[in-house]
Amino acid sequence: MSQAKEPSLSLADQVAIELREDIIGGRLLPGMPLVESELVNAYNASRNTVREALHHLGREGLTSYVRNKGVIVRRLGVEEVRDIFKVRRTLELQAIAASKPLREYQSDLMLESIEAAQLAQDRENWQAFGTHSLRFHQHIVGLMRSPLLDEFFTHIAAQMRLVFSNAPSEETFQKPWLERDRQIHDLLVDGHKQAAGEALASYLNDSESLLLDILSSIPKP
Repeated sequence: MSQAKEPSLSLADQVAIELREDIIGGRLLPGMPLVESELVNAYNASRNTVREALHHLGREGLTSYVRNKGVIVRRLGVEEVRDIFKVRRTLELQAIAASKPLREYQSDLMLESIEAAQLAQDRENWQAFGTHSLRFHQHIVGLMRSPLLDEFFTHIAAQMRLVFSNAPSEETFQKPWLERDRQIHDLLVDGHKQAAGEALASYLNDSESLLLDILSSIPKP
């Protein structure tokens, strides 16, 4: 799902947002080339604008430059995954710990992500499922009501999507998380903030452990 383009953003920022959303949506996968000429045509932008957008994504840890290949969507390793989860614990657990009673619109946003994930599961669309699960956790960070943290977490969500692609079976990896997202939401709705934080901490520990096991099993080139 693409974000609406904001007039205040430069064209390079807009291109970077579109590409980041394509990563979060699972449409751009690790190792895929980001060819300048194709992006120039797709966005009706200059080469300098496209290069600036790719530079933005590089700073966010989403792309890398490979000699003789150019810019590609980045592959993340064990150390990067550990760092991502360090950031996730800091942001998401703090968001719950500092949260006030859940407002109706905040609950609605979370429920929309949960229901969209349920629909994706029913349709066995595991790519979409992963995207909606990430949206749910973006709404957790949104409890802090900080536009800067919201923007930063979109970078983390995009990196998480790149890590998901390492799972041999996305269905096997994604399926357990829906009910745990629902449990966290329900605990927040009922005002059980400490229990919600504990459920989220357990969720993040299990997710990190599983992803590290998956990465460790991949043969090194």
